[in-house]
Amino acid sequence: QVQLVESGGGLVQAGGSLRLSCAASGRTFSRSTMGWFRQTSGKEREFVAAIGWSVGSTYYADFVKGRFTISRDNAKNTVWLQMNSLKPEDTAVYYCAADPSGTLYRDEMYRYWGQGTQVTVSS
Repeated sequence: QVQLVESGGGLVQAGGSLRLSCAASGRTFSRSTMGWFRQTSGKEREFVAAIGWSVGSTYYADFVKGRFTISRDNAKNTVWLQMNSLKPEDTAVYYCAADPSGTLYRDEMYRYWGQGTQVTVSS
């Protein structure tokens, strides 16, 4: 059974940092794109970042460019999202996703999802 398990969320003050982890099990994702999305109450899930299986292929939403960094270790089947200079508007549940069948920017394309981890940024 494939599982994606996120961790690392929490409460942080504005300007602070958090590092989210997504550990995959059940199959290897070394040849799959992995992504991070986020969702706040009453809003649709939105794309945050993604990383392809080849070196250097990273993609970011404009609102996180320069602040967030996505990385992966295929040997550990793990993806991270380093979040710096956090803002109150970054508050959301962050989801890890894997293996999109189409464009990596759309959540409905991803086949596997984690349960989410809450990130709260206080002002």
